[in-house]
Amino acid sequence: MRTVAIILLFSLISCAKTPQPVAKAEQKTEQVQKEETPMTDRIKIIVSGTTLPIVLENNDATRALVAALREAPITYTASDYGGFEKVGPLGRSLPTNNSQITTQAGDVILYSGNQIVLFYGSNSWSYTRIGKMEYGSLEELKAFLKAGGGDISVTLSL
Repeated sequence: MRTVAIILLFSLISCAKTPQPVAKAEQKTEQVQKEETPMTDRIKIIVSGTTLPIVLENNDATRALVAALREAPITYTASDYGGFEKVGPLGRSLPTNNSQITTQAGDVILYSGNQIVLFYGSNSWSYTRIGKMEYGSLEELKAFLKAGGGDISVTLSL
């Protein structure tokens, strides 16, 4: 009888400890998944060695852009257009969710699914909103974008 009691006691002890390692393994798996897919609400824009943050919209275009930026930064050339924006080809297409928008200075917009428009003025058109650059004054934004000064090299990164 004593032997049976000891065997039962060891069985209960070993069973009681089994769930802990499984629970820890599940916690680690959740943690790894969160680390592999970090959420971001900002990216960086770099022009002539100066960096500004862009606060992102939550839409399919920004999710696709962030996914591309996880692979590598994107650099493109942007040109003045209309005296109120810099526009350039992104080198890839992103999903669109166009709606009629009146832009403001600092807006970052997707046009035709494959061009990024950086506004230092205002315009109304059907666009997909990417986000907004965080900047000081309008004059600082225009200087950053070299508004009216010709082509600039733009790098987007995480």
